[in-house]
Amino acid sequence: MASKNEVRLQKFMAEQGIASRRKSEELISAGKVKVNGHVASLGDKINPYKDLVTVRGQKITFEKKRKMVYIMLHKPRGYVTTVSDEKGRKTVMDLIPDIKERVYPVGRLDKDSEGLLLLTNDGVFTNCMTHPSHEYAKTYRVTVRPKISDEALYNLRHGIELDGKMTAPAEVNILTQEEGRVVLEFIIHEGRNREIRRMCESQGLEVARLKRTSIGSLKLGMLPQGQYRELTEQEVKKLLRSAGHKE
Repeated sequence: MASKNEVRLQKFMAEQGIASRRKSEELISAGKVKVNGHVASLGDKINPYKDLVTVRGQKITFEKKRKMVYIMLHKPRGYVTTVSDEKGRKTVMDLIPDIKERVYPVGRLDKDSEGLLLLTNDGVFTNCMTHPSHEYAKTYRVTVRPKISDEALYNLRHGIELDGKMTAPAEVNILTQEEGRVVLEFIIHEGRNREIRRMCESQGLEVARLKRTSIGSLKLGMLPQGQYRELTEQEVKKLLRSAGHKE
């Protein structure tokens, strides 16, 4: 008979701030997680009060009541959106050295992109923010070269085939336009890998700069590049409510 204290391993890892639930599943599938010295499998359940869980050989200390942390970071270009990097590149974690809690990025921004990035140790919040069914609107300011045609603008707005699947309709507006340079505003609801860059490249546009300025109701505002701040309780609740999360 299962113990009432048993939980799925990936849920436990997310709740303890190891990684998002999806990333935790990847770590388990890759054989990086052990329970009581044995390599874990997807679907395993554990008792946090009794079982010893290690990730890459590091013991996970069970904290029943952890302080939940929600951070908005203005990510500069040149940093990868991972907790660690096997190639030795700078990661977004280098920008928050004084955060003692073990947080991880919510979603991603590629190395050459900048702007609003969330980090947290709350697995429920991460799931709400990243699950495809919630479709948070994400706004980007994108500088492209050399110029954009009416046809390209139409295609970007109505969908482009990437990897055999059409992108969802996007709101794309011209903010400024000058010789050899156009600044666009993209509002999308998907989170496919390098989606905006690949959409632009398919139309013969070079992306010179890409900056995320908002996620849902949350705006980057005047937060300086490379700096971060904690979200207010009201901001967190508003984002969770938008995803239909009941407190």
